[in-house]
Amino acid sequence: MIKAAWHWGSPGGARGRLTVLIFHRVLTQPDPLFPGEMDAARFDAVCGWLASWATVLPLHTAVRQLRDGVLPARALAITFDDGYADNASVALPLLQKHGLCATFFVSTGYLDGGRMWSDTLIHAVRRSERARVDVRDLGLEGVDALSLDGWPARRASVNRLLQATKYLGDQARDEAVAALANRLGVSQFPDDLMMSSSQLKTLRDAGMQIGAHTVNHPILSQLPRAEALREVSASRSALEALLGQPVSVFAYPNGKPGQDYSKESVDIVREAGYEVAVTTEWASAGVDVDPLQVPRFTPWDSQRWRYGWRLVRNLRVDPRGVSA
Repeated sequence: MIKAAWHWGSPGGARGRLTVLIFHRVLTQPDPLFPGEMDAARFDAVCGWLASWATVLPLHTAVRQLRDGVLPARALAITFDDGYADNASVALPLLQKHGLCATFFVSTGYLDGGRMWSDTLIHAVRRSERARVDVRDLGLEGVDALSLDGWPARRASVNRLLQATKYLGDQARDEAVAALANRLGVSQFPDDLMMSSSQLKTLRDAGMQIGAHTVNHPILSQLPRAEALREVSASRSALEALLGQPVSVFAYPNGKPGQDYSKESVDIVREAGYEVAVTTEWASAGVDVDPLQVPRFTPWDSQRWRYGWRLVRNLRVDPRGVSA
């Protein structure tokens, strides 16, 4: 039934619609702090569903075929953001098991032992031995005290802190995260969360597509033009030097149109020479999609039929993007 409904909503050709899925991590086991995060068993099931329902294509191929009006029915592309090590160690074998391809967008500044600021914050909340922490003097909007009494409370605290720090300037954000970690009493952090250069080459050798995701994962709309161009271009150059192949696809960090990236951001991505760029706007793409603003979608359901029907319903949603 899911396959038939999807075929009706995306019959291919000039009426084809492309669904692009976005993932971040695939953990070996469920995480009590983030029980909704993808784990190996759940990803294995999702890959099985997609293999039976969809025509899974490399992202750049799918967008080209969509624009040319020759996209196959039930077309779908799989993408991963940021460059977590479990993409290579956990996700890749499962993709291969089901005969699927994917595109991995990598923030090059975190390769080989780096760590994103958000993971520093999450680790500090996860590992803190305190039940409640007063942080009102840190000046974080909407955050006075943190309750850490149990996983649900810690999860709520993480969400509040991410919201309060995400849109700070880089220096202010890093200072806030360091102050929070100190207040939470955590001083040791993992250095193996992100991929190594060797793991990235493993993905390449497995036939997966590698895309750029800036160097340091900034909010592009907040950067001066020259700095944004450096972030967009330098990540591509670093990947091409490492992998020895062209990099033609890009993912906007955070990716909300009009908030995380702007019309100028799209112009910068075009100037940097990318053929395809993806957002995090929940929608599907039709033949008239801007190839530098391809939407992506992530069903959160754990039941097969709910997951499938959410994908089908998303076929009716058109992207807004930012005005060209």
